[in-house]
Amino acid sequence: MFTPRVPCLMHARHIAILFPYVQIPIQIQESLGRARVKGTWGSSSSSSSGCSASATCAKWDSKADPPRRLFHHSATHHSPRRVFTPLVMSTHKAEESPTKPHNGMANGFGPKTPFLIGVAGGTASGKSTVCKRIMEKLGQDDIEHSQRRVVCISQDAFYRPLNPEESSKALKGVFNFDHPDAFDNELVLKTLQQILDGKICRIPNYDYVTNSRLESTTTIYPADVVLFEGILMFYQPEIRNLFHMKLFVDSDADTRLARRVMRDTRERGRALEMVLHQYTNLVKPAFEEFCLPTKKFADVIIPRGAENIVAINLIVQHIQEIVNDRSGNGSGNGNQQRSRSNSDSKIR
Repeated sequence: MFTPRVPCLMHARHIAILFPYVQIPIQIQESLGRARVKGTWGSSSSSSSGCSASATCAKWDSKADPPRRLFHHSATHHSPRRVFTPLVMSTHKAEESPTKPHNGMANGFGPKTPFLIGVAGGTASGKSTVCKRIMEKLGQDDIEHSQRRVVCISQDAFYRPLNPEESSKALKGVFNFDHPDAFDNELVLKTLQQILDGKICRIPNYDYVTNSRLESTTTIYPADVVLFEGILMFYQPEIRNLFHMKLFVDSDADTRLARRVMRDTRERGRALEMVLHQYTNLVKPAFEEFCLPTKKFADVIIPRGAENIVAINLIVQHIQEIVNDRSGNGSGNGNQQRSRSNSDSKIR
């Protein structure tokens, strides 16, 4: 078969139009693929002359070696002239989204579906503080729970009940609470599905001193935006794929260790020796094995945690736009102008 020497990309296009079954060298094909031409090459000339052409597709011949495009032609009733309109596409296959449809929606997000944000990161990295800053800037921290349009849930509330042997290990500081099996993942998944369905759900209250659930529960009312934070929020694929946005709070290891020591000794009544032993033998290895690899799934990485005011302000702005659009105050309707200043970021 004749193989032309094509000096430039434009000449290659002309050859593809005039000689639809000519084998184009693989280098030129790659150049055409990178061009990602989404229009039709023959449409401009045909429209200027007053004739139209029906769109045709360029297909790959998978059995041919080297690959070639088969450009099919078509003619319309307006003119007997044949117009070749090849559609050039990239050779790279687009990666399919792992998120499954929810409630019949392609991306699991609709006008009445809560916007679900997952916040992950290592122990004492500042996940809770980041969520708290977001709530404060949106003016949702002092509002009654049933009236909040943005709510926050912690994965710590979903630690599973321990058997007597595990409880004994927990009191000695040798039970690994940073392992995926330490959480009631089925209850987490059920709660997330209820939230996405706009239902009222109840989550457990956890006692860090006794390492057990309390009899009382916390009621989560339907909201526009839900923040769900935890060290392993992105570990389980079926849970990870439910989030519309994924944030990873990244802090220095020494900073996280210092914060954990202060928190566990002051707030949870644990001895310093136990905290250091637990961090060295359980927490740090679990972070490197289970938490850190999930960083690649994050849409936004927040270095320095709550100290990164710029990142928090950008996230707050995005959340505010979502809430305003749902309340009819977005820029699309022209009824109200949104302020992007940090001092006027509260949801009204």
